[in-house]
Amino acid sequence: MSLLKEVNVIRRRVTKGLTKNIGKTIDYTKYDPIDPLAVKRVLISRPNNRLGNQLMMTPLVQEVIDTFPNCTIDLFVRGTLSPIIFENYKEVETIYNLPKKPFKHLLDYFGVWFKLKRKKYDMVINVVQNSSSGRLSTKVARARYKFFGEKIELLEKQYSDYNHMAKNAIYNLRYYLNMLGIEDKKTAIPVLDIKVNDKELAQGKDLLDKLVKNDKKTIGIYTFATGEKCYSEEWWANVYERLMQRFGTEYNIIEVLPVENVSQIAFKAPSYYSKDIREIAGFLQNLDLFICADSGMMHLGSAVTSPLIGLFSVTDLNMYTPYGPDKIGIDTRKMSYDQIMDQVQRSLN
Repeated sequence: MSLLKEVNVIRRRVTKGLTKNIGKTIDYTKYDPIDPLAVKRVLISRPNNRLGNQLMMTPLVQEVIDTFPNCTIDLFVRGTLSPIIFENYKEVETIYNLPKKPFKHLLDYFGVWFKLKRKKYDMVINVVQNSSSGRLSTKVARARYKFFGEKIELLEKQYSDYNHMAKNAIYNLRYYLNMLGIEDKKTAIPVLDIKVNDKELAQGKDLLDKLVKNDKKTIGIYTFATGEKCYSEEWWANVYERLMQRFGTEYNIIEVLPVENVSQIAFKAPSYYSKDIREIAGFLQNLDLFICADSGMMHLGSAVTSPLIGLFSVTDLNMYTPYGPDKIGIDTRKMSYDQIMDQVQRSLN
């Protein structure tokens, strides 16, 4: 481990130790009811740089917009992905970006915290309870209402999907707002949405047409994932062979490549490669089905409208499973290859 990585590990431990007692949402039932139309500025804190975690903020942003139609939203995040993900959200105004490597960019790191302190908000929402920087930013920000995102046992018993990473903060927000006189809408939780626009959709169709050069429908596969989430070359070879046998006549089978430009099927399928997240989203929205392991790319596929099958073998389905119309997560440890193909058929119907 490099010196910087060792220092970063120590930094995380120290930060967690210093912030473990920071942040508890107070009982707002003693406050006067608030008018949703009077809420003008909301800060959402999710200082994590991973693509999937940033995308799983989009349902909460939609919930806030729907609840407070006159508000603008600022985001307190890490890294540079949020401006790309929320590019088509006109309500998102200021994005505070903590550098991914604080010790390499100390001035930038502290500069973001100073900027945060300057602005006043009606409300601050911390997305994840165990985020030290999230709790600290919620504490530091100037706002009358602060929701730190701690677990609410009543809700955990009430909702089977309470612990899902994209849904938890929304269930909590509705609970807190009910204290302030805003009735729980009890509507479905918003889905992930990167808001692909018409230009991006048309560009994606053009890229797909140039790749397949026919009018058949297309199944896309993404064979990469990090660490233990990555299925073996042997596993993917079996899946790809069965896809070709069962669907190859009627459908194109193409591979979406990761930024690492590697393939678990040895590049046997026509492949698409890009580092542009919004371009990839437009491309994925033109597929008739996208099949991928639990990864940032899976969550990007969840944030567009095309059908998706998420493959799980390690991580918790309850926390990360795709949801919404035509989105499904499956535990491949409990399914044979033929059963997986049967699910592909159902998703295509």
